[in-house]
Amino acid sequence: MNNESSIAEAAEPLAASRFVRNTPVAAPEDEISLIDLLIVLAQRKRMILWVTGAFALVSAIIALLLPVRYTATVILLPPQQKSSLSEMFASQVGSLGGLASLAGGSLGIKNPNDMYVAMFKSQTVEDGMIQRFGLMQEYHERYLSDARKKFEGYATVDGSGKDGLIHISVEDHDPKRAAELANGYVDEFRDLSEHMAITEAAQRALFFKQQLDQANENLVKAEDALVQTEKKTGIIQVDAQARALIESAASLNAQIAAKEVQIQGIRAYATSDNAQLVRAEQELDGLRAQLAKLGGSQDVSAGGIIVPKGLVPTASLEYVRKVRDVKYYDTIFNILAQQFELAKLDEAKEGALIQVVDAATPPDKKSSPKRALIVIASTLLGLIVGIFEALFQAARLAMNDDPETSAKLKVLSAALLGK
Repeated sequence: MNNESSIAEAAEPLAASRFVRNTPVAAPEDEISLIDLLIVLAQRKRMILWVTGAFALVSAIIALLLPVRYTATVILLPPQQKSSLSEMFASQVGSLGGLASLAGGSLGIKNPNDMYVAMFKSQTVEDGMIQRFGLMQEYHERYLSDARKKFEGYATVDGSGKDGLIHISVEDHDPKRAAELANGYVDEFRDLSEHMAITEAAQRALFFKQQLDQANENLVKAEDALVQTEKKTGIIQVDAQARALIESAASLNAQIAAKEVQIQGIRAYATSDNAQLVRAEQELDGLRAQLAKLGGSQDVSAGGIIVPKGLVPTASLEYVRKVRDVKYYDTIFNILAQQFELAKLDEAKEGALIQVVDAATPPDKKSSPKRALIVIASTLLGLIVGIFEALFQAARLAMNDDPETSAKLKVLSAALLGK
């Protein structure tokens, strides 16, 4: 009997521990399980469906009412940078071709596509589009600036693609008109570019053309002055030695002037440490040293003549000066004319400024609105809103059922209402 009681007493703690192990621990009151959330959503499934359906219906109506837009695209090939004839010429000439290295050098063009995209977006091109197609009336805008902003919203110019091409897209409600706008955009750009030097060769040609016009004007004046001097003095030529010295002086002076123009051009895009600039300055110092050895002045207008006074009679000094001026400006003119022709050949090699790879054609499919995408996105949004509304309603009922929380809400409401 005693054995049986002792066994029962020993089994009691074991049973108690087993009971504690098998008894589930009560979850905290504030913890919400997934099943609770699903129960709340199931109880309010009708409301969720109504909200989701309302969003889907409204979005479908809006998508059907949105105007249809078509997008036409033009693909352009910008000019390609190539080695120029001026660069080849620069490697074959010495100091006489002082401007050749400037002709073949870079004038600062870094990324042509970025420049062309900026020109397409310029006010001149956009205003030309607005006036050409009457976009102010179509957009119902009173001011040109407002019409320009609206046009920018419908037109896209992208030159950052890996293919190196420029893609221009224009949207419109009519596919045919969208193609006309895209092709017209290119025409307006061409109208602008015809009056501008954009490519490197075109910039060089413009630079040398301006210098050539000035040199030609100076040469004509020098020739007229020589003719007047011949009439006044009766001298039509000087001896061979004097003429040779005069021509040497004119050639050196012309080379110095050409080198100074070259240095001026290089400084426009290079620093003082640029190797090309340093070399040009050294060549200029060498030319000046040669002129100094001949005993002449570096300033053609200063009257410095290489011919010694005893070699040329005093009465012929004026005539000698005029001959020297003619030789000087003639040499300058020949150098600039040669570089101008090389620049024109380089410009012709580049071909058309902008070449059309694919012209815009009327699109056969609309680009917007994406009705199916709008309806699907709105339906998902409606489902989310419905779920949140169901959870909010459940939370509000739970708070109202709790006396303590309900009392706190009444105090908060009274405080907000100022009671």
